[in-house]
Amino acid sequence: MRGRYAETVVTKKRASSRDFINAYDREESSGHLAIGTAKDAGNPHWRHSLVHVLVATISSFLFGYHLGVVNETLESISFDLGFSGNTMAEADGVGRRRAFQLCALPMIIGASMSATTKDLWGMLLGRFFVGTGMGIGPPVAALYVTEVSPAYVRGTYGSLTQISTCLGLMGSLLIGIPAKETMGWWRICFWVSVIPAVILAVFMEFCAESPHWLLKVF
Repeated sequence: MRGRYAETVVTKKRASSRDFINAYDREESSGHLAIGTAKDAGNPHWRHSLVHVLVATISSFLFGYHLGVVNETLESISFDLGFSGNTMAEADGVGRRRAFQLCALPMIIGASMSATTKDLWGMLLGRFFVGTGMGIGPPVAALYVTEVSPAYVRGTYGSLTQISTCLGLMGSLLIGIPAKETMGWWRICFWVSVIPAVILAVFMEFCAESPHWLLKVF
């Protein structure tokens, strides 16, 4: 009798332990399911935003496209619009070095205006000048790098223009970090952009002129 009683007690204990473990597993599984559901509810699937991101990046594509769109088409444009032979109108009469200096000038003026403006219109006018310089500079840079680079490193040197664009963007973001805590810091950000523009204008005076342009002119 005692043996049967002990065996019954052990069997019940094992059954109770098994039921407890199964109940714990079910509870843990349901908890993980609830957490996963909460995460899914708080974070929509990445596919939902992909289309919107791709559409937004078209603006970056357009920026790069318009920087280079006139490089190969300028000769045809000058012929169709009636200013063929006018080397100044074709942005080819002053040389690559002078073109860089001319693009630096509106950037210096525009950045200075933006840094010192007292109203919205002053800021817009300053950004207009900067935009003018930006419209001239990158296409000339791409053309100049292509013309002064040896053929076997032309692709490598050409990629430096894109790297410089990324570095400029990163630099502006880093310099702008204190703007939220420091009143008027945004003016410093604009003043800082004057420095590379001045360096461009001054140091380009000591750089070599494009051999392609020299051959074309002389």
